[in-house]
Amino acid sequence: MAIRTGAEYMNGLKNRSREVWLEGRRVTDVLNEPNLKQPIRELAKLYDMQHDPEYQDKITGICEETGERVSNAFIIPRSYEDLMKRRALYEAWAEATFGLMGRSPDFLNVTVTSMASNAKFFEKFNPDWADNIRNYHKYIRDNDLFLTHALINPQNDRSKAAHEQKDQFTHLGAVKETSDGIIVRGAKMLATLAPIADEVIIYPFPGFRPGDERYTLSFAIPIDTPGLKIVCREPAQSGKRPLFDHPAASRFEEMDAVLVFNDVLVPWNRVFVYNSLEAGNSVYAQTGLSQNTHQNAVRGLTKLRFAQQVASKVADAIGVDGFLNVQTQLGELVQSVETIRALLRTAENEYAINENGEAVPSFFSLETIRGILPKAYPRAIEIIQTIGAGGLLLSPTTHDVHHPELREDIDKYYGGREGVEAVDRIQLFKLAWDLSGEAFGQRLVQYERYYSGDPVRKLGMFYGNYKKTATFDLVDRALKEAASEDLIIEN
Repeated sequence: MAIRTGAEYMNGLKNRSREVWLEGRRVTDVLNEPNLKQPIRELAKLYDMQHDPEYQDKITGICEETGERVSNAFIIPRSYEDLMKRRALYEAWAEATFGLMGRSPDFLNVTVTSMASNAKFFEKFNPDWADNIRNYHKYIRDNDLFLTHALINPQNDRSKAAHEQKDQFTHLGAVKETSDGIIVRGAKMLATLAPIADEVIIYPFPGFRPGDERYTLSFAIPIDTPGLKIVCREPAQSGKRPLFDHPAASRFEEMDAVLVFNDVLVPWNRVFVYNSLEAGNSVYAQTGLSQNTHQNAVRGLTKLRFAQQVASKVADAIGVDGFLNVQTQLGELVQSVETIRALLRTAENEYAINENGEAVPSFFSLETIRGILPKAYPRAIEIIQTIGAGGLLLSPTTHDVHHPELREDIDKYYGGREGVEAVDRIQLFKLAWDLSGEAFGQRLVQYERYYSGDPVRKLGMFYGNYKKTATFDLVDRALKEAASEDLIIEN
């Protein structure tokens, strides 16, 4: 199959039954479920871009192993040029979705590609695991699949380890081994877009303690595997709102879910880590799993740039961007965008070739972006709220705008500064409200704060990694020169 079309992606959803629960009901047709219908079609557009002559050569390439055209997310980068091919994919898909869909298919496809490139890690523990990850990478590459993932344990009692929870299988763990594979039970979160993905991959974050062996799991299975239940959160939009009223929320809702595994069989050939504290605590750091930070950085830059532009357009539409206090806020946003843009370029230009021959962007530059975005994006939303003020709360609906008895009043009282017509201003403010006031927009803020994990813990890990490689040459030289007898200080 190599690269799929949007229709092929949608047919895959149609032909596979999955246990999806939404608002207390079992969803039997995800394609036509109002809360999922439009996001499916937005993702289908991304697949169609792979066949569009304008994008195809930029975001796909020929696989050396098969001779087939595949997404750039599946090609292991060996050079700066290869990194730029990946960047082109990330950028094209991020701009198509305004950076608002953080878990588009490239995110986890590049993650599995990095895991396969670092298969030697798995080989240290079990040669079968290494073969499994290599074969799985080929499988999703050749079928152009869309993955979700769930990495976090339920928020039950975070003061206790997995094996100390009240129920032995509150956290996802292995129940028993069979000749066919491992039986697993328990729950994981936060599976974004799970109802409309093809497969789910599980891999562990560090932090396992003695006694947690059964919970150190990494595997991948189809999303319609028997016993796997997808419990969706409350929708952030109704799925029936007109595009005029909710230009972003009606298109880019990323449904999140808790995955409940009720004695699910994981075949042996889909197991990547099992029953090993050492592997579970080191797989994230040593298998390139963090390489999706490149995709996150490109996507995050697009999203922040979009919010910055919305803020600037709102200020311009009502004629307040000449006020100094507004200019300082808008200038702050521009500087945040430019900071991340510069860090991204630095990460790419200062790439390194690792021991596997894989080109990887600068770790510290990408991690710095990952530290800035959780602060910069919420700040952008706060600025939109501040500049838009009460005007964000008062937009009429599309039905009002087109009602003959209201249209004259709307044209008169809802216009902006000279040259900004009422309908244009209303649409702009509706977009701003989607980002800054709707549940959809607040979910986007929460996503940016926590998409890579606990920001406090991540910053501590960042400094720990920095200290391992840092030199203190300037301080050492200053102290050495101060102690030198050759330096004479005259009073």
